[in-house]
Amino acid sequence: MIRARTPAARPARPQGTHAVRRLLRQPRAPWVARRAVCATIAGCTGFYTCTYGFGDSLMGLYALFGSLPLVMFSHVPGPARQRTRTLLAVLPVACLLVTAGTLLAVRDWAAACGMFVVGFAVSFAGVGGPRLAGIGVACQLYYVLPCFPPYAPDTLGSRLAGLSAGILLTAAVDRLLPAEPPPVPYRLRLADATAAVARGCATAAEGAEDTRAAADRALEAARPSRLPPTERPISPSARDRALNHTRAAVRHVRDQLDRLYGAPGGPPAAGPEAMALLRRTADTLRPVAAGLRRGAPSDEAAGLAAAVADFDAARVRGLPGASPLRLRQDAVAKSAAAGALLAARASRIALGARPAHEAPAGEWPFLYAAVPAPELWWRRLRLHLTPRSVYLQNALRVAVALAAARLLAGALGLSHGFWVLLATLSLMRTSAADTRTALRPAFLGTAAGAAVAAAMLAAVGNVPVFYAAALPVVLLVGFTVAPLLGPAYEQAVFTLVLVLLFTQLSTADWQLPAVRILDVLVGGTLGAAASLLAWPHGGHGELRGALAGFLTEAAAGCRAVTDRLCGRPGPADPLRSARRAMLLAEATYCQYQTERMPRRTAEPHWDLVLAAGYHLLRGGELMLMRRPDGAGPAPLPPEAAAELTALAVRVADDCGRCAHALRSGTAPSAPARDPGPAPLPADTSGPLCRAALRAADSDPAPVLLAVDAEAWLTGVAQDLARIR
Repeated sequence: MIRARTPAARPARPQGTHAVRRLLRQPRAPWVARRAVCATIAGCTGFYTCTYGFGDSLMGLYALFGSLPLVMFSHVPGPARQRTRTLLAVLPVACLLVTAGTLLAVRDWAAACGMFVVGFAVSFAGVGGPRLAGIGVACQLYYVLPCFPPYAPDTLGSRLAGLSAGILLTAAVDRLLPAEPPPVPYRLRLADATAAVARGCATAAEGAEDTRAAADRALEAARPSRLPPTERPISPSARDRALNHTRAAVRHVRDQLDRLYGAPGGPPAAGPEAMALLRRTADTLRPVAAGLRRGAPSDEAAGLAAAVADFDAARVRGLPGASPLRLRQDAVAKSAAAGALLAARASRIALGARPAHEAPAGEWPFLYAAVPAPELWWRRLRLHLTPRSVYLQNALRVAVALAAARLLAGALGLSHGFWVLLATLSLMRTSAADTRTALRPAFLGTAAGAAVAAAMLAAVGNVPVFYAAALPVVLLVGFTVAPLLGPAYEQAVFTLVLVLLFTQLSTADWQLPAVRILDVLVGGTLGAAASLLAWPHGGHGELRGALAGFLTEAAAGCRAVTDRLCGRPGPADPLRSARRAMLLAEATYCQYQTERMPRRTAEPHWDLVLAAGYHLLRGGELMLMRRPDGAGPAPLPPEAAAELTALAVRVADDCGRCAHALRSGTAPSAPARDPGPAPLPADTSGPLCRAALRAADSDPAPVLLAVDAEAWLTGVAQDLARIR
């Protein structure tokens, strides 16, 4: 009897192998592994060379701690060459901080005062953008390590030599390792959003399928608050300001499409000339998107500027007999074209083109492009020197917590006070809820790591060779796997690394793991107390007030811009306060996005609130460009000025009511994104009806000015109605 042969069964793979493979297939795995390799090579090379090669254990300690904070606690964004420049720029700052910490360690109160100053200055420097914020923790640790006893200024040479070696090794290893996949540049996201809005303009002009939903998705992907903190264009530089200006202008064009579609009759109600202008708007936005995509400025949008002038001439010819709806829709189409012009100019600035110093007055929204970079930085720092700034709040919270931790560590005589401040710095978050969430895994992980370390010390004893051989293995394997498993595992590995390190610098002591647990408990408790006592709600607690302030200042700007249009005196820049309030609100909203959301809490749709403020601000800029410094068309006639002023008062009052509702916590949740009917129908609008009646016997320039201003104000009113 011949038996059929069955294929040999494959040996079952252990379950642990599958788990490791799943772990290493996580999207973060390559970046985490690269970071672990960099920390192992740079840190261990400097430590072993200085400790065992030169026989200077203090130099070796500072070589390791010159590398680890930059690799493990910081994130330097950008391409390899830019990261190298940033790391080399850290070197003199780090040397200054180590020198200050060494000299101020003479007294506990002096070290604590220095800790307050360093903690505040380094944290508050985060207003300068992600590159400074990314190295903030490392710079604080460079002061923390030497500010503890023993007071030994004579060892400053060894400390600085080791620190320099560690930072230089980190920069070299970072360049030698394979580059990590670069993130999608913000300008590419903005290019996609611009192209999507261009398609929306083209389809509206042709009466084809509505593509506004695709434009919304692309614009949402380009919002800074939706990006990782290290990729956000939030620095004071002219480039980042222009990128944000471009996005705001593209967003303005997209909002005008909503108004065209929401009117009776849809976009065609604006007339054939307006549809032709929309096509030119799309033709202008496409090169803007292409320029952002390739990183080179696109050609100046002179063709669209000429088309806008021709469109205004056609509007003048069609004024007699034009209906109020036609007047408003034509004004909306022109506002979309004006937004595209703003986007084209802002994108050129973002990509390196700078306007001449003798630019015409109409270029005034872009004057920041000609301002020296130090002045832009000073303006940003001065803007956030207010208790309502989340940057100032975070800086004060960190400074107070670190200074208190330094005083307590000195008063208790903790042998490893550095670990206390490290725990405070690494566990404290921007809100009390987030800090409380971080404490439990940190305590559990530290306890687990201490238990493993104690068992190792009891089993091995005082054998430095074993600990020297185990340190790079734990660094490499532990920091490759632990960050993928969670913060508790990361704390456990870090505890084991510290024990392996200090057992090589002194006699192995089983009490060292217990000291580590105590220091983490003390540091974490201090961080939690600081988060609880100083602005415990973080960005979430400030967001209502920040957005209410934005709406309040925007309402005042609305009145001031209308006064300018009506020929009444006012400030040189009526929207300056609104811009400052907008920057504070944006910073608060970005932090809010990183925090845990409160459960079962109905909140307003913050995006709609921001959109209303943006519409008021950007529309006001476009109107001011019509009459910069009192130039341009003649002021409005008294009757038209009165009608427009009444409308501006109504819109400003609506802004004020929304701001009051936000502050009091009574604002409702968001409705669906349906623009609905305009709050003020065109056939009942005083400015439009008066313009239609007086079009034949009036100067056309003031008439068109009143119509465009009415379209701006009613658009803002519509945004506010959507919030309510």
